[in-house]
Amino acid sequence: MAWPASAYTLGSTPEEAETAREAWAAVANAIVAFQPVTILVIEREREHARRLLDPRVEQREARLDDSWMRDIGPTFVLSDEKQPRLGAVDWVFNGWGAQEWASWEADAQVARTVAQLVDAEVIGSELVAEGGGLHTDGQGTFLVTETVMQDPDRNLGWARDRVEARLARAVGARKVIWLPRGLTADYGQFGARGHVDLLATFTEPGRVLVHHQRNDEHPDHEVSRRAIDVLRQATDAECRPLEVRRLPAPRTLRDECGWSDYSYVNHVVCNGAVIVGTFDDPADEEAAEVLAEVYPGREIVPVDARRLFAAGGGAHCITQQQPVLTAGTGERT
Repeated sequence: MAWPASAYTLGSTPEEAETAREAWAAVANAIVAFQPVTILVIEREREHARRLLDPRVEQREARLDDSWMRDIGPTFVLSDEKQPRLGAVDWVFNGWGAQEWASWEADAQVARTVAQLVDAEVIGSELVAEGGGLHTDGQGTFLVTETVMQDPDRNLGWARDRVEARLARAVGARKVIWLPRGLTADYGQFGARGHVDLLATFTEPGRVLVHHQRNDEHPDHEVSRRAIDVLRQATDAECRPLEVRRLPAPRTLRDECGWSDYSYVNHVVCNGAVIVGTFDDPADEEAAEVLAEVYPGREIVPVDARRLFAAGGGAHCITQQQPVLTAGTGERT
């Protein structure tokens, strides 16, 4: 994880900054009850981090522009060997398509910083991408959106086959399922232009959860319908049809900026638990019941995600999981 660092994340008042810190800390503290957590912290925020984080959370000082570790950090992979090696894919990061408000000089180095901390082999890639822009079943099937992977401000002129070739080389993709676009609000000022981790995710090979906006007044009603149609017609890397499960969207339709992109899809799966963002919404309990069904044996842990979404993302966006390297080492988030 990465502690809040940027002005737009921390807000414009001391009160807003404190609520941001508390939101990040709530996710870290929820996860560390189940597995180790390491968080990067800029020097001027060290005291705030020490004050709010569970003492079990390991803190490391680093340079940061932003705090969305899913996007600025590496995507971890394992080599296919009897004694696997840990790899850290270093995508090209350019501030979610060189957005005018973003800075990324420090963030572009975070993947290598993390790789050095955990002794992982760096795997470079010329693909401009972020971890929130892809999801995998762990067996070579990947979900992406057209508006992210073929964004002209990320990968100008790249055809699908070129994107797929780079995904194959970096993360072992054997089948890429292209969804047309992401949730509507993700195309706003601080959006990522369609990250898939708000829209759909694998719960296990062959099974997909999809954000289901049931209210036809919301433009994401059509986004959900199109995504479900694509997924129902798709097969995975093993040529299996996908079982598509709908995860209800919160009933809240708007926030202070317009259409809401609140999403329960943006959850974190960790050892023994699922950390799910909640929104003081009537659908919170319904979503928790669905997650309990699709992740049997894991505790469903709610964390208020409204402040995270106000800054531009959710619990999944601020975390990046490190896989087991050998039996008994434990996963790290």
